[in-house]
Amino acid sequence: MPPEKTSPSRHTVSIDRRNAVSVTGVLDVISFDEETIIAETEMGVLIIRGLNLHVNRLHLDSGELSVDGEITSITYEENGIGKSKQNIFSKLFR
Repeated sequence: MPPEKTSPSRHTVSIDRRNAVSVTGVLDVISFDEETIIAETEMGVLIIRGLNLHVNRLHLDSGELSVDGEITSITYEENGIGKSKQNIFSKLFR
């Protein structure tokens, strides 16, 4: 019998000198490129924007995400995940 996935118990975001971000409580990464990373977390959709972004580590089993690059903003989308995907993409490609 395969081991059950356990959901992380809390969501945290840690920024180190605007050059690195560590996130826990990550459920899925919706999309990513060098300027934007969109992740579904336990607390909503998290949008990381910057320059030369690089996903160093992504472990969905433990809910961990690590990103390097020049971080310019971190925001949360207020809508639920189903609605936010459409809103996020319409905002990104205006």
